[in-house]
Amino acid sequence: MIEFILNDVLIKTNSPPGLPLLDFIRQEMGLMGTKIACREGDCGACTLMVGELDGDKVSYKTIVSCLTPLVNVQSKHVVSIEGLNGDQLSHVQQAIVDHSGTQCGFCTPGFVISLMTKSLSDANSSLDETLASVDGNICRCTGYKSIERAVKDIWEVNQRRKDKDAPQWMVKNKYLPEYFLSIHDRLSNIILPDERIKKSNVILGGGTDLMVQKADSIMHAGLQTLREKDILHGIMIEDDHCILQAGATVTELLTSLELRSIFPGIQKYFKLLSSTQIRNMGTLGGNIVNASPIGDLIVFFLALDAKLQINSPDGGRRSVALKDFYLDYKKIDLKQGEYVEALSFNIPLHGYQFNFEKVSKREHLDIASVNSAILLHLQDNLIKDVRLSAGGVGPIPMFLEKTSSFLQGRRPDVESLSEANSILQDEISPIDDIRGSEEYKRLLLRQLFIAHFIELCPDQIRMDQLQEILIQI
Repeated sequence: MIEFILNDVLIKTNSPPGLPLLDFIRQEMGLMGTKIACREGDCGACTLMVGELDGDKVSYKTIVSCLTPLVNVQSKHVVSIEGLNGDQLSHVQQAIVDHSGTQCGFCTPGFVISLMTKSLSDANSSLDETLASVDGNICRCTGYKSIERAVKDIWEVNQRRKDKDAPQWMVKNKYLPEYFLSIHDRLSNIILPDERIKKSNVILGGGTDLMVQKADSIMHAGLQTLREKDILHGIMIEDDHCILQAGATVTELLTSLELRSIFPGIQKYFKLLSSTQIRNMGTLGGNIVNASPIGDLIVFFLALDAKLQINSPDGGRRSVALKDFYLDYKKIDLKQGEYVEALSFNIPLHGYQFNFEKVSKREHLDIASVNSAILLHLQDNLIKDVRLSAGGVGPIPMFLEKTSSFLQGRRPDVESLSEANSILQDEISPIDDIRGSEEYKRLLLRQLFIAHFIELCPDQIRMDQLQEILIQI
């Protein structure tokens, strides 16, 4: 039995746990405002608002319902466009009307849901942050300028909020139906599911990959999700190392104060990972075991010499270096019944610098053509330590051991980078595919390799030297 609140209705259902939430909403509940389009999380037409208990309040986020298995909304509040209807248009709906932000209207429910969810969050959000809340919503008609003007109006209204309690303020101004004020108490009365991980169950993260790749096979499977397990939540600092539980979402990593202190540029790096909806859903553990050769989080943590804590239902544990976890294309060192519990890495010492780069066809809602990360320590103008990783240039995410070893003890200059690039090109084995030709991927990684040093060594590798570097390599 799966139990949750859909708009203002308590739902108890024995529908398959792997049934896409989108299909449940439309086919079983008859709520047609949530649209079917790509079924791959790429367009945002099926965006829903999902709330869960967070202390004395309910925290809301956006998800794409086409990639959300029904089991993932256990004990949560799911809001479709119909659940936002009141006696009058909300400030979000009115702004879209005023600025002609809709044409065919197919994508509009997703935009409204995203902007209403943002309105329920921090009132101090900047205009750019409010605009970013719709980075997972695509419109084929308007060209976005009308939507951007609407967003500006919405943001200005939100700035006038005096009440710290967003739902109270929105209900008072008739922007939100009154039933929202009872959701916290109603969710508190829903019995949480058994949190034990059972050997026979299929364990998934947010479903953002598995629901695309194996939707039919997991439809009726006994599913348990990483997000349901308290033991798989959290981000911890212990002495000189950081521990990330497998159930942490990309959004949680992005907003973590602990990780921000370690990686000042983490917001810039992680904003390159898909879209708001997908970041809200995708988990660290899911990204790791999906084993994509271009997995952004994998490439990020490969450069940090991360290790995985692997568990089994009988309580056994073992540790595996992330760089040794990938055996071949989509093959990983994970035995039957085992699951990834956590990832850990040593916090870079003072003087170490980190950088992550990614190239994709679109800034949002796209996977990498090539990505790369580097951990670098310079002392006396010499490379004392370096770890370089890359994705999209081989059958597995790669730690570039030979290139890293070559750079040890060398100066970060044109000559060293030229020689290192030759080693790098021999170390990788890209193929022609939909993301680009072999030649193109080799060129991209060369550019990202140079970009690392331009970013981290501006005194040694200046922009005015870029042409010289490119000529030489």
